[in-house]
Amino acid sequence: MHFYEEENRLVVQRGNERLYIESWGENSLRVRMTKDARMDSNDWALSEPCVKPEPKIEIKKIDVTEPWYYGEEREEHKAFSEEASITNGNITARVSFEGWISFYNQKDELLTSEYWRTRDRIDRYAVPLRVEGRELKAITGSTDYVLNARFEAFENEHIYGMGVYQDGCFDRKGSMMELAHRNSQSSVPFFVSSRKYGFLWNNPAIGYASFATNKTEWHVNSTKKLDYWITAGDTPAQIEKQYSDVTGRTPMMPEYGMGFWQCKLRYRTQDEILSVAREYHKRGIPVDVIVCDFFHWSRQGEFRFDSRCFPDPNAMVRELESLGMKLCVSVWPTIDQKSCNFGEMAEKGFLVGADRGSGIHMDWLGNTVFYDTTNPGARDFVWQRCKENYYSKGIRLFWLDEAEPEYGPYDWDLFRYYAGPVQQCANIYPKTYAQGFAEGLKSSGETECMSLVRSAWAGSQKYGVLTWSGDIHSDFRAFRENLQAGLNMSMAGIPWWTTDTGGFVGGDPRDEKFRELLVRWFAWSVFCPVMRMHGERPPYIPLEKGKEVIDGVPQWGSAQPNEIWCFGDENYEIMKSFILMRERLRPYIRKCMKEASETGAPVARPMYYDFPDDEKCAVMVDQYMFGPDLLVAPVMEEGMKGRSVYLPHYHQWKDAKSGKVYDGGTTVIVDTPLDMIPVFIKDSADISVWEK
Repeated sequence: MHFYEEENRLVVQRGNERLYIESWGENSLRVRMTKDARMDSNDWALSEPCVKPEPKIEIKKIDVTEPWYYGEEREEHKAFSEEASITNGNITARVSFEGWISFYNQKDELLTSEYWRTRDRIDRYAVPLRVEGRELKAITGSTDYVLNARFEAFENEHIYGMGVYQDGCFDRKGSMMELAHRNSQSSVPFFVSSRKYGFLWNNPAIGYASFATNKTEWHVNSTKKLDYWITAGDTPAQIEKQYSDVTGRTPMMPEYGMGFWQCKLRYRTQDEILSVAREYHKRGIPVDVIVCDFFHWSRQGEFRFDSRCFPDPNAMVRELESLGMKLCVSVWPTIDQKSCNFGEMAEKGFLVGADRGSGIHMDWLGNTVFYDTTNPGARDFVWQRCKENYYSKGIRLFWLDEAEPEYGPYDWDLFRYYAGPVQQCANIYPKTYAQGFAEGLKSSGETECMSLVRSAWAGSQKYGVLTWSGDIHSDFRAFRENLQAGLNMSMAGIPWWTTDTGGFVGGDPRDEKFRELLVRWFAWSVFCPVMRMHGERPPYIPLEKGKEVIDGVPQWGSAQPNEIWCFGDENYEIMKSFILMRERLRPYIRKCMKEASETGAPVARPMYYDFPDDEKCAVMVDQYMFGPDLLVAPVMEEGMKGRSVYLPHYHQWKDAKSGKVYDGGTTVIVDTPLDMIPVFIKDSADISVWEK
């Protein structure tokens, strides 16, 4: 083992293996390892210019003689080696003479350390299992490696973040997570630990992460290097700020994002969209955004309206603007082989390639191939088509669907991107998808950027990404799971997220049980970063015979109406009142969005974020903070007439409905009729929730 300093980094050499540890942002270190002659140059999520303070690096000689082996002859067999440390602000990495890394904060408290089970010549009780803390194992006959990185497990540690997983786990400790995107799963490999550190797995390769009770393990099937980033912070807020310093911050949310969004599967014609917009306007219900979902287009991959159903998009956009509404248009990355763009995109290498097997990725309503969002030329090509056919008509807001992308099946090892084999870089696809539209809008002179995207990776937030949780089911289980998923997405550094209110699949609008679920979910949506109505409501409405058929391929029908007046008169009045509540909260929401853009603070966040020293808050799964001043406790059980709410210590809490004030450190019971969602205001902040 050999230690040396090079370009302000600590280098650890072990044969042909080199480990770099260097400052990367405040109180933060980046760790990389390779067995190649040159370190892979990809910075992946760590792409933002950031401060890199000059670290304090120490290398010292130590006595590694084995006294129990040499006995009285020890002096004759004196052996020496080296150990090293590197400090950047509040974090220190110490590297043992055998290469083991441990991380400490400014109080010399252990944050985490690598998991090694080899024979340490200093500790005679070490276990000789030959399990190392980090391994790059060559894939025979290639220049690639299988990677394993292992860390010690700690009792009573809580882990928050990692993105969206539909598994009901809020505290990720004890979980195993696939490092891959799927419809309703977004892998964002950053977490905040209750041991007061944050950790980014800076590798977009397919693999898994396991936070087991005996060890933490990260594994990928094919990669070029080990790469992770770790930061120390006294509070979750400090950790999130330091993380967004190096990966990017969300921009300020446009004003139109803060109100109510109306959506369904799907508005089939220009007249249908306008009739819904006019009806909301007639009823005096404010709508910020109305969404034109998929198959409004001429053919997949042509990125333009079907003129038979949308004869005058310019006029449609103008009328919506006059009603105070923005139009959001769905874009898919699927390019039909018969589309006008397929040939040119294929010739220029703008489509995802196949190393073997069929080059078709989806055969749903046409044979389609995904375009390669990691290719700058492909991103610009698609933006230019969207600029010509959407932006020129006044559309500034895009719904970037199928962003995983949704391979059928998810055989990542078959495909290749411009950025490399999909096995090695699959997870950056949604990030570069959003990047193309963010850069396109900016180049067209826009100062605001926001895109609704079905997946995300570390750093996506800087491109104005609003994620949602995919095609989830319409039931209370999914409701509960998606509160937890959304909070973990926030802790993973993506402040803007939402769900399909009421769930996407399976909610029959005639069913009273579904109506109850919808109203409860709608109330919760008021206190989500974005309040958005969407869903595929059965029974389906088929296409009219002979219409919406392209080259003999029927396009797609529609679901039942999904506007708030479609679920009963009593429920309509309740949902209308919640939309008006969202409007009253607009000044507060604006303040929260500003904080997110300036510091990286989540908008909706776990109780732990604001009260990290309250052990009860560490495991709260059914209540959360919406911004710094509102405690929200959604009703997520069928038939619930009341629920308990825990009010943290050292603050007073005012019931936003009754005005009654409670001391912190108590649990209260709140009645929950259908038109009620428990909300408490911290320390009597001046926030208007319920109508006076």
